[in-house]
Amino acid sequence: MTSFQIPDVDRVSAIIREVAETEILPYFRDLANAGVREKTGPGDLVTLADEVGERALTPRLMELLPGSTVVGEEAVSNDTSLLDRVHGDAPVWIIDPVDGTINFANGKPLFAVIVALAAKGETLAGWIYDPCDGRMATAVKGQGAYLNGKRVHVAPAAPLPEMTGALSTRFCEKALGRQLDERGKTLGPRVCLSSAAQEYLRLLDGRAHFSLYHRLMPWDHAAGVLLHAEAGGYSALFNGEPYRPTALGGGVMLAPDRESWQALHTHLFG
Repeated sequence: MTSFQIPDVDRVSAIIREVAETEILPYFRDLANAGVREKTGPGDLVTLADEVGERALTPRLMELLPGSTVVGEEAVSNDTSLLDRVHGDAPVWIIDPVDGTINFANGKPLFAVIVALAAKGETLAGWIYDPCDGRMATAVKGQGAYLNGKRVHVAPAAPLPEMTGALSTRFCEKALGRQLDERGKTLGPRVCLSSAAQEYLRLLDGRAHFSLYHRLMPWDHAAGVLLHAEAGGYSALFNGEPYRPTALGGGVMLAPDRESWQALHTHLFG
């Protein structure tokens, strides 16, 4: 039970849509003005769209919920102590203004805005918005998951050779990466989109059965894991513990149900 009222889902959605339209999309496919630059290396990019999008979302979301704070990907890149807010009692908005920045910078319409609301280390609500095709995924804990206002459910369980999904080894230890690549060959097609948000949308609309991630930053996964759970899916950290937005190490795997998760885990890691 929370000591505050979760803001109206549609009001948050409207803010996300407006910021995407006015602050993010104007930079898409406009590299001359997008200010693309590296943060930590060639695979870690930031653009003006990331920065102005986060700056626009931050005050508007805080105004919706007095007493709330914000953890934004770009703000944390400048001050990592902001991550501590995810552990606190105060409600915290977790923002990824452009998930899939590499795609954005390369003119590929495979990016999205992610927003989650958490408190006391628990995700309470989540939004994923694809501004290129207008898909808006929303969920409040215990109330189901919705895509453009229509309730959605994850794909039904399937045999391992028919399970398709995202299995990236980019951020894992090399020996484990080789193992996962080899064992992953006996699964269904792997579709990795360089955007966790886009991969979560594939889980929600039933086009994928599983996703597996090694780098756990809350702005990448807090909303998506909640959306997936509210759509009837099952997820857990690699060690079997429940995912929480406070988790930064290890990895998380999502599947249609607990039995599918266990079979997939045994196949890939056993």
